[in-house]
Amino acid sequence: MTLRGMLLGAGLFGAFAANAADLRPDQLEFRGLYKELVETNTTASTGSCTLAAERMAARLKAAGYSDSDLTLFSDPQFPKDGGLVAVLHGSDTKAKGVLLLAHIDVVEAKREDWVRDPFTLVEEDGKFYGRGTTDDKTQAAIWTDTLVRLKKEGFKPKLTLKMALTCGEEGGGGGRFNGAKWLTEHKRDLIDADFAVNEGAAGLLDEHGKPSVITIQAGEKSYHDYRLEVTNAGGHSSRPVKDNAIYHLAHALVGVENHAFPVQFSDGSRAYFQGLAKQQAAKGNKDVADAMTAMLKEPADLKAAEFVAAKDPLWNATLRTTCVATMLDGGHAANALPQRAGANINCRVFPGVSGEQIRGELAAAINDPAVKVTEVGMGMNDPVSPPPPLTPKVVGPAEKLMAEMWPGVPVLPILQAGATDGRYFNAAGIPTYGIDGSFLDPELNHIHGLNEYAGVESLYKDRDFLYRLVKTYIDGK
Repeated sequence: MTLRGMLLGAGLFGAFAANAADLRPDQLEFRGLYKELVETNTTASTGSCTLAAERMAARLKAAGYSDSDLTLFSDPQFPKDGGLVAVLHGSDTKAKGVLLLAHIDVVEAKREDWVRDPFTLVEEDGKFYGRGTTDDKTQAAIWTDTLVRLKKEGFKPKLTLKMALTCGEEGGGGGRFNGAKWLTEHKRDLIDADFAVNEGAAGLLDEHGKPSVITIQAGEKSYHDYRLEVTNAGGHSSRPVKDNAIYHLAHALVGVENHAFPVQFSDGSRAYFQGLAKQQAAKGNKDVADAMTAMLKEPADLKAAEFVAAKDPLWNATLRTTCVATMLDGGHAANALPQRAGANINCRVFPGVSGEQIRGELAAAINDPAVKVTEVGMGMNDPVSPPPPLTPKVVGPAEKLMAEMWPGVPVLPILQAGATDGRYFNAAGIPTYGIDGSFLDPELNHIHGLNEYAGVESLYKDRDFLYRLVKTYIDGK
């Protein structure tokens, strides 16, 4: 059976038609918006987020939004990295309202590597193929479409609804303008909200194509890179000495490999493991369930925590800060002692922990004054970002609607092991949650990889889910 057949058989996506000619008029209009956004190249090398933002603004203006409701912004140094803020005003002028956040830049994609043109939306076998079809133009298109639908309905919300489409989330080499960070630092009044909804969570399919869980992100790790570097006078390779830059670096890397950061819990990760413990017990995995329960009771129970961490890399990543070597360089000639050796250590840091704290812990684990540890890259100036609380007014409506639309599928809060632009908003005091109704396969729909895709039925159902959820939030009842 095909994946499409399994999903339909499971009743996950209902009776959505894959044929564009059979779509509802509103779905057809959304498909056009989604297609336009996906086919607007927004890579750092050759694309333009500014063009994508302008195109989405044009659609909102055509739906009835005034110029004063739309703010296009950019940095003069990065004219192609612009973004858009749009506002649907509510009747309650005292409340800050709700913010919808999505990034419109995408990871690089080379045509020669892909089966299909990555910047042409291709619908095939129940899937939409193209760069950004899932990350993150699905949500960006749905947010824009939601504002269009609300305006055309003449809906009068109690709470103001804001949308920010930003550039720079994917990095682009580390020096690119990040629109989300810029907005929190320079236009706080424009995006200020009681809470924000962002990417960072989704439904997950098991290896058989059946829904196994839906997640709600309540917190995320931050991204940090550290440079390990050893310098030396070097010399002739015929006269080796113990004081060798590469050897110092090699021992330092072993120290990083063997270092386990402490187990920590946020509201989201604690609730995640509580739910997992029940699932594991129901599956008959009593030893795993008991270990999860033990570490939740006592995080210092390293035996239980390491047993859990060894079962799944995601579980380990959710439990603690993780650091891993990702790049190496060293030496200058095959017949000379190395004068320099270096490595990049990529860390995903538990929310609320500073990059400097992790740098110090790495240096202590290495314990070699010859090895210089320096924070580098795009995360070094990021603020410390605490996780948002599991607020019932945010989580409750999402859980209720998920239970209605995907009955029987467990809903679990998570701590996102990766990083999103939500970290800037959490750090700025705007609690930001990852909520999404799309379902991803075990390979996460090839996000950041070749032939990225979104399930057709999944996309249309996600659109309706998020529209209904947003409407519930801003209705203020």
